[in-house]
Parts: sequence; C-alpha cells; structure tokens
Amino acid sequence: MADWRSFWDGEHAIYVNDRHKAVHYGAIADGILAHVEAAGLGKAAVVLDYACGEALETPRVAAAVGRLVLCDGAPSVVAKLRARFGGLANLAFALPEDLDGVLAAGTADIVVVSSLIQYLAADDFVALLDRFRVILKPGGRLVVADVIPPDAGMVADVASLLRNAMRHGYLPAALVGLVATAVSPYRRIRSEIGLSTYAEADMVALMARHGFVAQRHRPNLGLTPHRMTFVAHPAV
Repeated sequence: MADWRSFWDGEHAIYVNDRHKAVHYGAIADGILAHVEAAGLGKAAVVLDYACGEALETPRVAAAVGRLVLCDGAPSVVAKLRARFGGLANLAFALPEDLDGVLAAGTADIVVVSSLIQYLAADDFVALLDRFRVILKPGGRLVVADVIPPDAGMVADVASLLRNAMRHGYLPAALVGLVATAVSPYRRIRSEIGLSTYAEADMVALMARHGFVAQRHRPNLGLTPHRMTFVAHPAV
C-alpha cells in the first residue's frame, strides 16, 4: 500500500495545469495574509506555513511578515523551495523532523496548516496539535484549513474544481484532468487509505482537549468553500 507522504514527494498531476497551480497558491497566500492582518501583527509576525507545498507566492507572504518558516514533509519539495526562494533573508525551510532546530518553542505568532489533516490518522493529527501548542506564543493563532466534513465527498471536490476552472480560465484542462485523476495514483491511494473527516463540533472539542480554544472561521482558506477552516488560540 502506498502512503500520502510518498505521493506528495513524487511526481504527480494533482494540478491540471500551471494556471490551476498558480490560482491555488495565490488563494492560499491571500488566506495567510488575511489571518496575519486579522492578528494585527503585520511585519512583526513570525509565521509557520506547515505542509506548505510549493508555496509559489512565498515572496509576497515573506514581504508582509517578519519571519516566514516553510515546512513540508516531502524532501523533494523542501529542496525545490530552497532552490527557488533561498535568497530571501527572512525565510527558513524545514522538514517536520527538523522544525525544532528552525523554530524554537513559544516563538510563532501564527501557524497555518492547509489541506493536510485529511491525509493524517487521528493519532498523528493530535500529536501535531500538541506540537503546535508548544511552538506558538501564548497569544498565538493556529489556522487549520481545508478540513473535510463527513458529508462532503468527491462530488463536492469535483464541483469546486469545475467552478474555479470556469472562473479562472482553465476549464478544458480541468476536464482532461478529471479523466486522468480517475486512473491516477491519487485516486488509488484515496480509495485504499481514505481521507480523514471531522464534523465541526468534533473538531472544536478535539482541539479543546489539546489546549486550544477554537471556532470555525468563514470562509475556508483556499478554493474549496465546502470545506472548513478553524482558528484556535492556546487556552490560558
């Protein structure tokens, strides 16, 4: 059986073309910057983008904050990030196992985790919550985005893809991509392992058990409005 970390570390066609990828990462950057603004920290903010992927809008985000740490579980992705953005002075890179050497306990103002926890087992997710609780400052903000509710299946994902493709001008590529996805490793792994889902009340309660006061935030960060974002702060 394959695993999600190996999938994201290899070659994949999860984005139907470069336009789709650019729109995706643009929306993620917009969301991160909106949370930086909401926190009222501006260029003083220390931000961790956890499971950041290719983070194509890194220069725009880095220019708006004091320090930006990009962390991803795929070594090949981190290597590409270093090669592309290594010249930015307020930027750091890390694999999850190396993060403690890059970002000390109690130093992050904002931690953003987008489109990750659906790929994690429950035990791995709660371990990550505990880790973020240590990394964040006492008044810090944890943003967990793209959480899949139990009643949202692949049909909702397909509808979201097509709506965004129509809006942003890559509909033909999206239709071709849907056919390719049907026989892709992504579809096979999703069928074998599945995706983790959480109801809103269950997520709030789970985060409370691990030291956070959380609530759902609208809209969801990114391009999938049927999914959920939660904003949490360490409990006093």
